[in-house]
Amino acid sequence: MKKSLMLIVAVAALVGCNSNQKKGGDSTVVAVEEAVAIKVCAAESMDVEQLETYTSEILPYKENDITPAAQGLHIDEIKVDVGDRVKAGQVVVTLNRTNLKQLEINLATVQDSYDRMVPVHKAGGISDQQLLELENTLNLQKEIVDNMKKNSVITSPISGVVTARNFENGDLFASMPILHIMQIDKLKVMANVSEQYYPVVKVGQKVDITVDIFPGETFEGKVTRINPALDAQTRTFGVEITIPNSNERLRPGMYARATFNMGKYNGVMVDDVAVQKQAGSSERYVYVIKDGVAEFRFVRDGRRVGNKINIIDGLEPGEQVATTSFIRLANGKKVSIINE
Repeated sequence: MKKSLMLIVAVAALVGCNSNQKKGGDSTVVAVEEAVAIKVCAAESMDVEQLETYTSEILPYKENDITPAAQGLHIDEIKVDVGDRVKAGQVVVTLNRTNLKQLEINLATVQDSYDRMVPVHKAGGISDQQLLELENTLNLQKEIVDNMKKNSVITSPISGVVTARNFENGDLFASMPILHIMQIDKLKVMANVSEQYYPVVKVGQKVDITVDIFPGETFEGKVTRINPALDAQTRTFGVEITIPNSNERLRPGMYARATFNMGKYNGVMVDDVAVQKQAGSSERYVYVIKDGVAEFRFVRDGRRVGNKINIIDGLEPGEQVATTSFIRLANGKKVSIINE
């Protein structure tokens, strides 16, 4: 009986041992990380145009205030209004000439007195000093009459369009210009350019002008003046750009961007799809692929040329970067390249 009991215990122990061995075998299985399938492109060294853009405002090519030489005169008639076209030399304002007649009478009186005193002076009846005083009075009176005639009829010094009218017929002129006239068939932009480009910018150089109101369009301007002195505080120099505007699509006051081509430089270029924007910031990044592993790397990007983008900092020529599968990528992630 004892032998039978011992045999049963031995068999049970053997079965239990085999069961534990099977469980232990299962615990040695290790999960293998799956590589992310991606496509890549190589960073290339290419010649890139150095484009520099400066913000400014479109200005009239010329502008003038229409203002009489003297105050206290009544406006007889303003012959134009806001929006009217004027030509250089065209009469735009006449002033009241009521006083002119009296001034002409005064001039005639002084002239007559002078004419009568000339023979008297020759006969020795008055001194040289007395005749000189009469002559000075006559010249002053002539100047007053001439000024009144000139100032009573005001012409526009430029061809352009009236952009402001500050008085009405019959008003008494005081301080403020009667009219403001702008020439807008040509316009100009003033750009403050970084001092490093002073040797590069030349009169006659082409400049591309863009405005927000016409997205996707470029207007061609040319450098017409360069300030020979630099601003000591901003380290910039002024550049005047003239823009043809015969169709008058552009208007003074529009916000503008002036883009200069400053030559070429050698830069690192990659496919634009390789450069991603980090969520919640303005930072750009790429995944550099090396030895089958993805490396997350911040980069500083520059201008686009077609479907390429210039990497100013953070990438070297020849390095491979991912162009697909960004959602599945992370720093240190294994990858497999599937470029066809």
